[in-house]
Amino acid sequence: MAQDLRLYFFECGSLKTYTQFIKMNEGMGEEYEIPVPFFLITHPRGNVIFDGGNALEAARDARGYWGEVAEVYEPVMTEDDFIVNQLQAMDVDPGSVRYVVQSHLHLDHSGGIGHFPNAQYVVQRRELEYAYAPHWFQVPAYIRADFDQDVNWLFLYGEQDDNYDLFGDGTIKTLFTPGHSPGHTSLVVTLEETGPMMLAADACYTMDHYKNEALPGLLHSAADCAESVQKIQRAVDALEATIVTGHDPDEWPNFKKAPEYYG
Repeated sequence: MAQDLRLYFFECGSLKTYTQFIKMNEGMGEEYEIPVPFFLITHPRGNVIFDGGNALEAARDARGYWGEVAEVYEPVMTEDDFIVNQLQAMDVDPGSVRYVVQSHLHLDHSGGIGHFPNAQYVVQRRELEYAYAPHWFQVPAYIRADFDQDVNWLFLYGEQDDNYDLFGDGTIKTLFTPGHSPGHTSLVVTLEETGPMMLAADACYTMDHYKNEALPGLLHSAADCAESVQKIQRAVDALEATIVTGHDPDEWPNFKKAPEYYG
């Protein structure tokens, strides 16, 4: 296992929304605020980012950049919360990032694309294709200015690329988990002391999703979503991994945040 492998948890502010948009058909009209995470993994062969939080423009003019969706998902964010600014505050050079792994391309995950000049951007091919022409109910979730960029894409191809090993040493592997979006990817990071950590992202918004007690309020396929949760459950059990859900306001405070880390 790679030495000096570290996993840092960051929060790119939060989103003010309503419960029904996080837990389908629950708490209609009830206000609900969720964290917007992103992650840094330091590896001897280069730094890795998992998701990028909100774009800097969301802190400056969310309605102008996101459009009407900002009325339903209102970002609570300052410019200091932007991923590049948080990393630079920790003396992490954006040029040191070798890979940016995108769980998917929704607006609260795609804000870092284009800001890491030496990185390959890892994404499911079907996710990028869908982002350009989503179904009507997913259109507000994709901000074209975030992903329509001349960057070095590294495409994954669904099940055939499952357990793609980023460095070939078993420390960082992808898991294809569609449902919330058609090309959603989760990430397993295996640490020397902490052990495996399953970064589920939006395959499981909250522990309610993980426990099969709710579906996400926004999804591409309910059936795929349920099957991906089962896939994550099996992997967590087999690996004895720690599950990290995507936007759980109750679970998120229990994790160490940067500059603290898991190693």
